[in-house]
Amino acid sequence: MADTVREIERKYEADNDTQLPDLAGIGPVAAVAEAGTEDLDALYYDTTGLRLVADGITLRRRTGGRDAGWHLKLPVAPGVRDEVRAPLSDVPPPELTALVRSRALDQELVPVVRLRTRRTVRVLRDAAGTPLAEVAEDAVRAWPAAGAVGAGEAGAGRAGARWREIEVELLGEGDTGLLDEIGRALAAAGVRPASAASKLERALAETGQGIDGAAAPHTAGPDGRPTDGSGKAAAKAKPQAKSQGKGKAAAKGKGAGAGKKGQTAGDVVLRYAHEQVRAIIELEPAVRRDLPDAVHQMRVATRRLRSAFRSYTKVLDRAATRPIGVELKWLAAELGVERDREVLTERLQEALAGVPGTLRLGPVDARLRIWSERRRAGARDQLLAVLDGPRHLSLLESLHAFLEEPPLRKAAGRPASEVVAGAVLKDYRRLARRTEAALAAPAGRERDEALHGARKAAKRTRYAAEAARPALGRPAKKFAKRTKRVQQLLGDHQDSVVARATLRELATQAQQAGEGGFTFGLMYGREEALAADRERALPGLWRKVSRRKHRAALRP
Repeated sequence: MADTVREIERKYEADNDTQLPDLAGIGPVAAVAEAGTEDLDALYYDTTGLRLVADGITLRRRTGGRDAGWHLKLPVAPGVRDEVRAPLSDVPPPELTALVRSRALDQELVPVVRLRTRRTVRVLRDAAGTPLAEVAEDAVRAWPAAGAVGAGEAGAGRAGARWREIEVELLGEGDTGLLDEIGRALAAAGVRPASAASKLERALAETGQGIDGAAAPHTAGPDGRPTDGSGKAAAKAKPQAKSQGKGKAAAKGKGAGAGKKGQTAGDVVLRYAHEQVRAIIELEPAVRRDLPDAVHQMRVATRRLRSAFRSYTKVLDRAATRPIGVELKWLAAELGVERDREVLTERLQEALAGVPGTLRLGPVDARLRIWSERRRAGARDQLLAVLDGPRHLSLLESLHAFLEEPPLRKAAGRPASEVVAGAVLKDYRRLARRTEAALAAPAGRERDEALHGARKAAKRTRYAAEAARPALGRPAKKFAKRTKRVQQLLGDHQDSVVARATLRELATQAQQAGEGGFTFGLMYGREEALAADRERALPGLWRKVSRRKHRAALRP
């Protein structure tokens, strides 16, 4: 069974003659206690192309010390990682390898580096004796793993590396401000921040296996983080890349970081698409770990990416993105099973809480709880089965391939503002047609369906405007914000439609059980009134959102 530890630390480089300064008196530190010396032996695993370390992830099997076992470190923020631990075994544990599947895909995880570390530990305590931080001085030896497997003395006959480093790790619920103060004290003593984010990165570099070399499978994304490819910056994935089925190079872009001027449509759209692909890949481990809001955020990323594929067809070849879009729709639906149940349950529980006790006839709370639990049963197991299945793996492979070679069309090389503005306005016209049709539809099911279609069009328009912000600036931001108001109003209406269908189902079940459906009928009526209120509010909101000046502001 794996458990998780949040690790907040700072790393520093040290020379052989580096002396650790006296840290007593730094902030709340009252004493520095010697905690002994440990001998650690770690074997690091990765794909042959080093996909994990390129994303700041490390997987190791370590013996010695207080926490021998398998350790998977997942980045959370600069200097912050979650360490997921599992007991010692001969091969990487499935519960850990599942968490790196979105990066490793179906590639085998193999030993890449062996590290032996002599660690001297000191614990910093406050005046009450409470541990605040741990300072570790490490003397490290590293070898390529091929020299460490079944070869007796580690690394025999292979080039290795030696260095010293210092790690300062926060303990308990400590304040990161303490790490800052310790860092200043170390700097004053001539200790430098580490140039590598992990021991593995440094070992790979110093043993000639650096992730910046030809073996590295990941490219830098538009935000500077690794994505996927051959080591070239994805932010500079210039629109001369061939569009599938076109065979012609698009015009050359000037880079995604150039601001409004000089940006190509390909720069802007790829940046947005890359952000969504990275979110899907990076959120998958969080979904597997059942972290709060992870399912919702991953579902949003799938919808945004699919929406970008449909909005920016002049930039991205639809023949290439359509099959990916179909799979993204499938994944979003699978992610939505539990999320939709959770949202609907919360809505019904809040509505029931608003019903006076004198009007709660029968075991309505229990019936609602039973309804929710029945739909929850097996939902998480089903989602994990989806993530472990071949269809999801195929989608991940398609997303990695998209990052490596985006299917850009000729318009990708044109100035960004004119292309993306046209896409946003095209989506707006679609939204306008659907909204006006919904307003003209007769009340009842026909209008409900029309309003639902308008909601989806509003969401697509909003996402298109969000993607256009780097090119269009504040007008796109405001346009997206206004469109979001329409989406939210129509979303609340659609939630009421779904809630009423469920309340009718609950009332029928209660009546068949001889309990009576009065309370569920009352809640149905309230939801009906809420939906009518949203319908009355739509014309006024739409008049404000659809003013010509808002659209004119988008045009270059």
